[in-house]
Amino acid sequence: MTEHEATPTNEEMSQEPLLAEDVLLLLFDPRSGTIAGEGNNLFHTLAGAVLVELASGGYVDIDARTTLRGREVRVLDGTAPSDPLLRGTWDRIARKPTDVHSLILEIGPRLRQEVIDRVVERGHLGREKRKALGLITTTALVDGGTGRRAELLAPIRAALVDGVDPEPRVGALAALLAASGGLPALYKDIPWSGAVYTRGRELQRGDWGAEAVGESVRRTMAALIATNLFVGVFVAGSTANG
Repeated sequence: MTEHEATPTNEEMSQEPLLAEDVLLLLFDPRSGTIAGEGNNLFHTLAGAVLVELASGGYVDIDARTTLRGREVRVLDGTAPSDPLLRGTWDRIARKPTDVHSLILEIGPRLRQEVIDRVVERGHLGREKRKALGLITTTALVDGGTGRRAELLAPIRAALVDGVDPEPRVGALAALLAASGGLPALYKDIPWSGAVYTRGRELQRGDWGAEAVGESVRRTMAALIATNLFVGVFVAGSTANG
């Protein structure tokens, strides 16, 4: 699906939200209406989430060996995902295998609006019309009131703060948040500390305890971190800013 196509209907979307949807919802601050890491950080994080989802579903594989162009990603056995957002990236890889770095740069910028539209369609975020300076009409994102964000935060906070071994999906979300560098901006929901930073790095390496991460997902996370597109620490909005 391209950025010009209509938002998929509920029937077309996966029944459960994708990792990219939940990562964006977690990075959204309902107090300020902003998304941590807006810009390239967010683009790269959403693209990484799509790639992790494709790898965990067995749709793509990433080379264990690193070449001068990085690690190549290719589709597996020709079975395409049914979800249109995942299908768009799968189609791109099926046309011509490419390295992870190039793929992230290519697909990242178009994902933000698609993912926001999906989260709004599900009701987890809403859009609110506002007047700027009493003259200009703007649209702001607001919490949808479904409780989805709080449900996601609880096990992620347990994994990062309390050291609880996460289930695979929780581990993936926590690892992506850590890789995005957005954790300091979430300090009101997940207290930021050196221990949280260290635990986040462990999760990025696939150290998820009893729920062993699949090798394809481990390679995907390793390839994402190796691209140098993931910043590690996103300073804006940290505790220093109150």
